[in-house]
Amino acid sequence: MARTALKNKQRTKLQAFLRDKAAGKKPEFPTRVYNRCGLCGRRHGYMRFFGVCRICFRELASEGEIPGVTKSSW
Repeated sequence: MARTALKNKQRTKLQAFLRDKAAGKKPEFPTRVYNRCGLCGRRHGYMRFFGVCRICFRELASEGEIPGVTKSSW
């Protein structure tokens, strides 16, 4: 429950930040906006290109949900 509240709170902060940035306003506290995983809400280990954390990325890649990503072997 707490993760859901944090995800929603951060999503609204991010939308406000992007809206102000597009309007040309300087954000008051730009360092308070941080990325969270879209699936579980985790903020550490976030992969910006995919928009998920490392744990969710690994699960999705193993299931074949992310196109072009394969498990490496050598």
